[in-house]
Parts: sequence; C-alpha cells; structure tokens
Amino acid sequence: MTRHLLTVHDLRVAFATEAGPARAVDGVSFTMNAGETVGLVGESGCGKSLTALSLLRLVPDGGRIAPGSRITFEEQDVLAMPERTLRALRGHRLSMIFQEPMTALNPVLTVGDQVAEVVRVHTTASAGEAWTRAVDMLAQVGIPDPAARARQYPHELSGGMRQRVMIAMALILEPALVIADEPTTALDVTIQAQILELLRDLRDRTGMALLLITHDLGVVAEMASRVLVMYAGEVVEEAPVALLFDAPGHPYTEGLLAAVPTLDSTRERLHTIPGTVPAATAWPAGCRFRDRCAHAWERCTTEPPALAQLGPAHRVRCHLVQEPERRRA
Repeated sequence: MTRHLLTVHDLRVAFATEAGPARAVDGVSFTMNAGETVGLVGESGCGKSLTALSLLRLVPDGGRIAPGSRITFEEQDVLAMPERTLRALRGHRLSMIFQEPMTALNPVLTVGDQVAEVVRVHTTASAGEAWTRAVDMLAQVGIPDPAARARQYPHELSGGMRQRVMIAMALILEPALVIADEPTTALDVTIQAQILELLRDLRDRTGMALLLITHDLGVVAEMASRVLVMYAGEVVEEAPVALLFDAPGHPYTEGLLAAVPTLDSTRERLHTIPGTVPAATAWPAGCRFRDRCAHAWERCTTEPPALAQLGPAHRVRCHLVQEPERRRA
C-alpha cells in the first residue's frame, strides 16, 4: 500500500466576523506523493492560499483550524505537533515560497544572511559554512555574481531576483515538499518563464514534491501532473492535468478553461463566468456554484453535491455526475 507524503482530510478553517463565521476553507481533502507536482487553482478568494498556509499552521490572526481537520506529513500529525517540532519542520522538510517577496523578506538583513539563517537554524553548520552554502544556493537559482548579491538588501534587487532569493531559501535544505504560492505573480512574462523553468529544474534535480498554487491554467498545464480546482472553499474537481483540459467535468472548470485566451481565438471578447462568488459567511444551500451555472436545476438549490468519481482518477463535485442528461447544450 502506497504511503502518501502528504494527506489532508476534511480541512476546515474559519474566521470570526461581525456577520458570523466565515468558512474560508470548508472540507478540503487531498493527497500528494513524493516527487509529485500538483496544481491548486481557482479564483482569488477561493481558499487556495489559506489551504497552503494551513499545511504549515500559519493561519492568519483571527482564523482557526476546526477540530476534526487532519494534516499528515511524512506520517506525522501536523496539527498535533508541539510548536518546537513544527518550527523544526518548517523550512526543512516542508517549505513555502511566499507570494510577495518584498513583504516576506526582512528589509534590514542582507539576502545572504536570510538564506544562511535557514541553514543555521536547522543544522549544526557554523556561520561561515552557512554563508558559503547560501552563496552557492544563490548561484544555483541563477543569480549572477552571487557573492556580491548576497551582501545586498532586498530593495536593491529586482522583483525576479527577489523571487529567486525566496526560492533559494525554500530549497537550500532540499525539503521533501515545497509549496509555491503564486510564484510568478506581478512578474513580466519573460521572468515568469525563467522562474517556472528554474522550479522545474530544481524539482527534477532534487526529487521534491511541489504544490503549485496559481490562478493561471497555463502554468498548471506546463508544470503539474494533477490538478485540484477550488471554488468557494471547496475542491470541486480533481483530475490528471491532461484529462482536466480535455474533458473537464465541473461547469466551473469549464468556465475557467473557456476564459483562457488563445492565439487562434476568433472571439472579440474573452469568456466570463457570470455572477460573483458568494460570501464565506453565507454559503448558499445546495451547490455553491448554482447561481452562476448554466446547468443548475432544482436539486442544485437544496442538496450539496458530493465529490463523486467521474473516472478512475477523476472526481467532480456536481450532480451532473449522477444525472448527465441534465447538461444543457
């Protein structure tokens, strides 16, 4: 029996608000194997970044992981770990590349000191050995003249260089799993391509697993082997990447794919999904996508759909799985 590197079961995260609890992540379950790259996609606010932060128990102030949630990494219960054990795990076996390098990096420390700190905290290396390893890692992530760049501060580097520093910090100890939260956001397309190529090369060289969080389906198609689609705090579809693009099962996934621009497109305007995501303080009864779905019928207003098997490796949270004849042309 295969043992998964990561198992997430019924993850629920809520925030207390004046309008009542906001159930931002509401029953998310998935697994990851060693060396696997999984894409986690969805609109802004769907809960994908909060899911990732929960894996490290870094839920923002005001949020709470609900009892009954389970996160198991390398057969260890992350949610039951003492804080000291958790600190030893973060950055060592389980690392994260944060979305905004300028806010994640310390502005008053050189980038070399910040990369070297990961080595000093998690190993018995001396300060000199840690610095040498940091400079070497900066070279591995493609930073030119790494010895000189290591003595610079974050504001002295370009956005692409800062993102490479974040990758160096996340990978210097060769973790088993790296979570990359929108690693190419706000970068121009040339730098985006370079960062993705860098992640691919490092993944192939180290054998790490990669959880890639993005709203860009093009990035998923290029990098991932399996995709999880999130909507309104739930996983609504899970499939191998080729199958998802060829035969999406959920109307929301169909809408996302239809909105992707193509070079040979004859459309004057891009496709849009009508309506807006409901508030996390008041998820609607039944299917949460019902008011934006062209196929919705009475059952969708009262009965929440389960994540059902559409195929051997394909799961979809939609009543159309049981009643495909309801699909409208």
